Amino acid sequence: MSVYNFKFFLWETGYFNSMDIQHDRAGYYICWGCLVWVPAVYASPALYVASVAPAVTLGRDVSALIAVLGLLSIWINYDSDVQRQEFRASGGKKLVWGKQPQIVTAEYKVMKHGKWETKKSLLLASGWWGLARHFHYLPEIAASFFWTAPALFGKLPPYLYVIFLTLLLIDRSIRDDKRCSAKYGKHWVKYCELVPYKVVPGIF
Repeated sequence: MSVYNFKFFLWETGYFNSMDIQHDRAGYYICWGCLVWVPAVYASPALYVASVAPAVTLGRDVSALIAVLGLLSIWINYDSDVQRQEFRASGGKKLVWGKQPQIVTAEYKVMKHGKWETKKSLLLASGWWGLARHFHYLPEIAASFFWTAPALFGKLPPYLYVIFLTLLLIDRSIRDDKRCSAKYGKHWVKYCELVPYKVVPGIF
């Protein structure tokens, strides 16, 4: 969890381009969530493990496996976000996994000074973003599972955070798809043909 928090601060500038900031904005949903819900629920697995009796004993091998898989999930989440950020910053010129990326140039209109203006966005359909349109949600859910796994599987309450996060990110992927469909129109249809899955490749 500490590594996840460090990743957040490392990627702080990228967060300004996230759905939270760009579209949900700093209303009750975000402010109450960050000040009340997040500190309580995100820390609940660690609080459970620290307080349960008898103490949870995993052993060296299981502990190491959970740690490695958790760190890998956090790295994939970070790398996927950085991959898209660097792709956009380069104007689509940066190689993705050593290859020229597959791109959809999406046009959309915005009202400015009483007139409609046409703008363009580059949609990445390669690398992590060729696997699913919101692929970065998958390793984030996986990371939450692995830092809850030390609680083992005898009780449901420690997994409240995993369940909540899964529902939140699935809902967010659906909302974002609807927003992008309305914004980009036929360009979004083309992008969905190239990247048919929302979050989990081959499933959803």
